[in-house]
Amino acid sequence: MREVYINQIAAFLPNNPVDNTHIEDVLGQIGDRPSRAKRIILRSNKIKTRYYAIDPMTREATHTNAELTAEAIRKLNKIDLDSVDVLSCGTTMPDQLMPNHAIMVHGELKCQPLEVVSTAGICLSGLTALKYAYTSIKSGEADLAIATGSENSSAIMRGENFKPEIEARVDELEKNQEIAFEKDFLRWMLSDGAGAMALSSQPNVKGLSLKINKIFSTSYANILETCMYAGCEKNEDGSISGWRTFSPEDWLKKSLFSVKQDVKLLNEHITEYTVTQALMVMLEKKMFNPDDIDWFVPHYSSGFFREEVYKKMQKAGCDIPQEKWFTNLSSKGNTGSASIYIMLEELFNEGMLTHGEKILCYIPESGRFSTAFMLLEVV
Repeated sequence: MREVYINQIAAFLPNNPVDNTHIEDVLGQIGDRPSRAKRIILRSNKIKTRYYAIDPMTREATHTNAELTAEAIRKLNKIDLDSVDVLSCGTTMPDQLMPNHAIMVHGELKCQPLEVVSTAGICLSGLTALKYAYTSIKSGEADLAIATGSENSSAIMRGENFKPEIEARVDELEKNQEIAFEKDFLRWMLSDGAGAMALSSQPNVKGLSLKINKIFSTSYANILETCMYAGCEKNEDGSISGWRTFSPEDWLKKSLFSVKQDVKLLNEHITEYTVTQALMVMLEKKMFNPDDIDWFVPHYSSGFFREEVYKKMQKAGCDIPQEKWFTNLSSKGNTGSASIYIMLEELFNEGMLTHGEKILCYIPESGRFSTAFMLLEVV
């Protein structure tokens, strides 16, 4: 089996950064007054700026998800797109139900015919796309692969998307003019962006590369119920009713396609399962030595979870001091499946890395609780 190297990383963030005072101006207000939850959530998540594929003046969309992804790929300017063997793309919510997201990205790029794969999921979809590219190179099935993660969350977070639900709940809203917290919560957490990586079986002749030593992922859906969801309703017994069981009228009245989060379930379980349980398995199998790690690159949705992640790492016997951590959540926002690409792009391209350093990446997903860790080595 061949070694696999990340030779180039690029990121694309649409338009200008949006600070906390202007989010509701860009996304739009729900109802006749500003969100009361916004200030609390922003104080907790510690995100100061983020990016939206929305023109702040006209409030029209500036990019589709596929266009964001294609822009990130074009920034991989050291490779010839017509020489790529595999294009593997992950995203939470593509622009359409079908065709798949990667096919639409290929259509945007208009490069030569190649193998195209799209991975489904939420935050982990970007990493599973990377793993497909990695295994394609490692097995010898491909010589050059591109993997991506991208999100266009703003498309479904716009205030006008919730108008039919507000109108359908007039009596209730006269008493409490807040959209359900599990929907409003995520409007202040998610943002747009895309990242891309070029992989091959050879390190760069000049400059640094990242050798992929291990990608480990696991799911705890056999233990825990759904936590983050869209296109469905969660029932009192924890089960899910999908969008096809509802009438088109209910799709609007219930804002069925908005992204929702069971915040109580999230806070109770996200770090125990995605950090402690997974790390215990990895350390038991001797996949890495925590003392050897020079950089820890964690994707967490909110600064609120930082200390909790550290506590659960220590519980698992993986004490990596926080001075070794790298995140750009506060400046780039929570871009879901693209986050690990956007963090590694800055770390890789801004001269922070040195030959021989080892990097541990952490990517959790609260959809129904799954997680992944990736071990990289700077060469």
